[in-house]
Amino acid sequence: MTHAIARRALGAAALSTFAIGRARAAGPDEIRIDWATYNPVSLILKDQGLLEKAFAADGIKIRWAMSAGSNKALEFLNASSLDFGSTAGAAALIAKVNGNPIKSIYVFSRPEWTALVTGKDSPIKTVADLKGQRVAVTRGTDPHIFLVRALAGAGLTEKDVKLVLLQHADGRTALERGDVNAWAGLDPLMAASEVESGARLFFRKPEANTWGVLNVREEFAKANPGLVKRVLTVYEDARKWCLAHPAELKASLMTATKLSDPVIAKQLERTDISSGKIGAVQAGTIIEAGKALQAAGVLDEKLDMTAIANGMIDPTYLPA
Repeated sequence: MTHAIARRALGAAALSTFAIGRARAAGPDEIRIDWATYNPVSLILKDQGLLEKAFAADGIKIRWAMSAGSNKALEFLNASSLDFGSTAGAAALIAKVNGNPIKSIYVFSRPEWTALVTGKDSPIKTVADLKGQRVAVTRGTDPHIFLVRALAGAGLTEKDVKLVLLQHADGRTALERGDVNAWAGLDPLMAASEVESGARLFFRKPEANTWGVLNVREEFAKANPGLVKRVLTVYEDARKWCLAHPAELKASLMTATKLSDPVIAKQLERTDISSGKIGAVQAGTIIEAGKALQAAGVLDEKLDMTAIANGMIDPTYLPA
């Protein structure tokens, strides 16, 4: 009788293990997601382990990767190294045009995170003054798109300046060393350069900064729509927490960036996280950026920016 009970127990255990294996096979073992200093909400998600807690019962691990810029997040997404990545809306559009299979599903901020920056004692006062000058920029990011649009507004193109292609942090360093005459900046590094070295934001246009969007790989979203919705529910919780705890959010950014209180305060002044919704408003801004890039000759003028942007933006995963 004892042996029979033991056999039944072993059989039950085997069936349980088989069931777990079947359940695990139906979904991913891990969710790969980025954090970035230009996405404050992502820091709170990571620091507080909110996703880890939300998916612990499912046996799903959370793997974090740091994105140094939209270009890096998009590279990771395209290589299937990330499932979710933080970018500017216009950067996502360019990636989509180039075949990156992503959907933009959430807004993590409405920022003024880029401007054109020059040194404290620089003679540069207007965009027109950039003609023939060395300008640091990270290609494929909102600062790059902002620069192209600014140049076009002054009757110039990228060919009229000497682009120095650097990641954002290196662009700041190059400006402060005098290796370049200007920099298409990105917060919080831009704010740090203002506060710490007296750098000047000589051209600002908040409405030309496209929204901060969270993107998901289409393949992942198609296979795991429920998980995507759950991730956004946790993102929403973190965004609301940020609004309710501004001091703690600032402290988290200071720790991650190793930048001072005045620098992070300046970044947060320029970062609106009052809504996570994505839809027609964001599409309009991104379409406008796409058309400006077509006019500047950066994107093929035959492309239908409206169709591409509307196909990229997908609000169906948003929490109710």
